[in-house]
Amino acid sequence: MKTNILNRMVMALVISTLSLAGISIAADGQREPQEEQKRDQQEKQQEQKQRHQQKTQQQQQERVQRQSDQDQKQQQHRVQQEQKQDQRQQQQQQKQQEQQQERVQRKSDQDQKQQQQRVQQEQQQDQRQQQKQPQQQERAQREPEHDQKRQEQRLSQQQQKQLINQQQQRVAQYRQHLEQQERLAQQHIALLQQQKRMAQYRFQQQYLERLRQQQIHLRNERYDYDRDPYFYTAPIYRYNRGGRYYQTNEYGAKMLRQAVNHGYEEGFRAGKADRDDRWRGNYKDSYAYRDANYGYSGYYVDRNDYNHYFREGFRRGYEDGYNSRYRYGRNSNGNYSMLDNILSQILNFQALR
Repeated sequence: MKTNILNRMVMALVISTLSLAGISIAADGQREPQEEQKRDQQEKQQEQKQRHQQKTQQQQQERVQRQSDQDQKQQQHRVQQEQKQDQRQQQQQQKQQEQQQERVQRKSDQDQKQQQQRVQQEQQQDQRQQQKQPQQQERAQREPEHDQKRQEQRLSQQQQKQLINQQQQRVAQYRQHLEQQERLAQQHIALLQQQKRMAQYRFQQQYLERLRQQQIHLRNERYDYDRDPYFYTAPIYRYNRGGRYYQTNEYGAKMLRQAVNHGYEEGFRAGKADRDDRWRGNYKDSYAYRDANYGYSGYYVDRNDYNHYFREGFRRGYEDGYNSRYRYGRNSNGNYSMLDNILSQILNFQALR
């Protein structure tokens, strides 16, 4: 009896132990898949996190690239706008310069016409005066021969007075013209700087400085018309400009010779400057050619006559300077002048007597 009870207790204990072992094995079997699943989830989360970071970095890079492209486009647009604006400003400056030159030329032509009208009126007045003085002419014919020649070489008081009045008007107009040219010169200087023509820029600065010294001399000068032989010396030459003949005495002829020589000298320097800048040859593009006033004092000859012969010398000097030659002139210790035979051909003075 006791033995059966003991056996049953042992059996129950064995069964209980086996049950607990089975439960433990089952629990362990359940825990292993859960841990593997948890690790898989963690790995997936890590992968998702990495993909999210990569995607975020890629989006950030794309945003940076788009911003860079946008900034570059804006910069290019600004540069294009600035270039267009610079071109418009250059075109506007060039247009203003051309308009100013046209106004100056029209004013010059108008002054020339007025001057010609005054000269014609004075000539008509002289003719009437001569018609009113037959007795004076008869007395002059009866004078000794040497007195007669001396009288022919001098102008009448009336003619002298007319020349002085004409000269005073000419000087006043010339001073106004120099002030107008100063504005044009500054515009041309700005254009040379934009074109980076430094040799031509330096030449123009030197030319303008010579003009300023000339202008200062004119302002400070106190002129004595009564002692100047130009105003009582009769014309001895005539010359043709633009299909019309003009008369002058030896002092006016000297001024026109100086115009040609000054023009040649300035033209040679301008041509050499363009050659040094490796700029295309164009003498009309030079401010000195357009101005053509260096060496002119406002006396003895009309400004248009001086400008014409200055430009004749300038054109030839520019060709020599640009081509490094001396076809029309010479160089003496840095001083350029026109050859005598070329000078005579340009002026073509004809003796009146």
